[in-house]
Amino acid sequence: MNERALDVLLVNPDSSATAYQGLAATYSAIEPPTWALLLAQSCRAKGFGVAIMDCDAEKLSLEAAVQRVKDLKPRLVVFVVYGQNPNSGTTSMIGATRLAQALKQHDPQRPIGFVGSHTSALPREVLAHPFVDIVFLNEGVYALHNLLRGNLSEDVAKVAGIGFKKRDRDGRPVLWLNPPQAVVPQERMDEDMPGYAWDLLPMRERPLDLYRAHFWHAGFDHAKRTPFAAIYTSLGCNFGCDFCMINIVNRTDNGEDVHAAQSRGMRFWSPKLIAGELEKLAKMGVETVRISDEMFFLNRRYYEPLLHDIVDRDLKLRMWAYSRVDTVRPGALELFRRAGIGWLALGIEAGSQVVRSEVSKGSFKEVNIREICRTVRDADINVISNYIFGFPDETRETMQQTLDLALELNTEMANMYPCQALPGSPMYRQALRNGWRLPDSYAGYAFLSYECEPLATKHVSAAEVLRFRDDAFHTYFTNPDYLALVERRFGAQQRASIEDMTKIRLRRRLLGD
Repeated sequence: MNERALDVLLVNPDSSATAYQGLAATYSAIEPPTWALLLAQSCRAKGFGVAIMDCDAEKLSLEAAVQRVKDLKPRLVVFVVYGQNPNSGTTSMIGATRLAQALKQHDPQRPIGFVGSHTSALPREVLAHPFVDIVFLNEGVYALHNLLRGNLSEDVAKVAGIGFKKRDRDGRPVLWLNPPQAVVPQERMDEDMPGYAWDLLPMRERPLDLYRAHFWHAGFDHAKRTPFAAIYTSLGCNFGCDFCMINIVNRTDNGEDVHAAQSRGMRFWSPKLIAGELEKLAKMGVETVRISDEMFFLNRRYYEPLLHDIVDRDLKLRMWAYSRVDTVRPGALELFRRAGIGWLALGIEAGSQVVRSEVSKGSFKEVNIREICRTVRDADINVISNYIFGFPDETRETMQQTLDLALELNTEMANMYPCQALPGSPMYRQALRNGWRLPDSYAGYAFLSYECEPLATKHVSAAEVLRFRDDAFHTYFTNPDYLALVERRFGAQQRASIEDMTKIRLRRRLLGD
């Protein structure tokens, strides 16, 4: 039987060494390329030949990756530059541009496409790269199907939802965006994005063993981090916070000033399909799973039947999920815990209610954050608190309020980010209008990179914001009360692992390192 021809190779680039510095070797997670898996399964369901090359998981050199493409001979190479964190689409461009340039030098005739959040935010800028032939203007599902049905040449002009390079009379490239294409509607989710192509991922000895969970997700136990999977049960978010760009992949408007808050909305797979995907993972030996939804703890019509199904199937998974502090329903926490959700990430963002309300356009309800955290922990669910330092109106005093709140809450994990105007976010458009300084490289948008450059606030310089964030992180994770909590909750060895982690100090160009 002849092998099916390879129509498209979906590439997950490796940007980890630049994005995470010394944390990349041991402490950062290595997540399955969720959107590459979704696109692959969607294309396979339409009869196309698909493969995934995960440079991050395999740690492929440029030379090895170029040789892999040469051996596979795909009709089209598509760099899938998404990521579960809001800045990942931009930071993934670090590795994507390096490899795409090398591929184009080796094989100038093979078409190269880019899809993902950064591409959706700035399609013309991405298309302007000499090694990029095609950009997908939103999530790209229907555009990719229609592109693969054609000859990838002159008929690209007929494919809605992409951009490509035309040629003028003198043969010079002209950037061209075709009319928009729809995203997959709610009623077609199960049919047109029918799950995940887990079998296309690389592995060492068993499925998903090249992937590792976040350090804390495994209870700070390195032995429990692998195998690991991440999965969406829904796409998008109903809210429109200034600092967030996750909804930009929903765009159906080619306007220059479009931002994520104009494309808000959520779409859900059926609970049955998602429970089936989780059961597949469990049968492959995966126990540690991230639910990557921006707002998992929001719509009970979807999360309740899914969680009941997980319980009924007795999947025994270790999972975590996101919630806003004002969407936690205390009555649902017992079901969350029975289903295996042992961690809940809460977007606290800022210690000042005034600051939090401003950047979320007032959509945060007044809640007692301390009471919410206590309620979640009383349900035997660990809390990951997410904080951002350096919103546009912040002062050093309001940033200190955020750190003080973090130390008071003393949750089992805390993520601390410097505020950045991420491409695709409302704040990015605000920065352009106001002439605010933005990073001059993709690495400048990576929170933990040497080149990280956050926004300056109206009162505090970018360097001061970054220094405050780094000092706050060190203060939190060396705090005796926090270390005592970890030892009490997880064990002495887990405390020692955190103490080892805090010995790694990030180098920052902005701070003169």
